[in-house]
Order: sequence, then structure tokens, then C-alpha cells
Amino acid sequence: MTIILVLGIIVAILLMLVILVQNPKGGGLASNFSQGNQIFGVEKTTDIVEKITWGAAILIFVISLLAASFTPKGKSGKDARQTTERSK
Repeated sequence: MTIILVLGIIVAILLMLVILVQNPKGGGLASNFSQGNQIFGVEKTTDIVEKITWGAAILIFVISLLAASFTPKGKSGKDARQTTERSK
């Protein structure tokens, strides 16, 4: 359970950083690479950032579902037996 929590926190921080890198007006990370000879074009950079954003968002969703599956559903074990014995 601790591993899932730590993984969720890391992915959430990564998602926040990727979102902060983006600029809704077309700038952002792509505007920093205005030189003529670059490895990725402007379109490629925004595509990569967008794919990372969607991947991190989906990963947060999956981690949330996984964490919810480990959450106890209600009283179990000794507490449940004591409650049923008292009600008799």
C-alpha cells in the first residue's frame, strides 16, 4: 500500500510539472526551442508534452483505482464478531 501511495505522489508531481511547462497560447516549452537546428520541431515538442500529460493523467486514474481496491470495505475480523455478539 505504501508503494502505491509513493508512486501516486510521484506521478502527481510529474503531472503538475508537465502541466506547468505547457502554455495554452502556443508557447510553453516549444517557444524555448526557437533555433533553426533542433532535434525536435515545435510540433513534435508539443506532441510529446501532450502525450506525457495524458499518460500521467491515465496513470493517476489507474493508481487511484488500485489504491481503492486495497481499502477495507467495512468492519472485518474481531470487530465484526464483537458487534454481532452484542446485538444478540
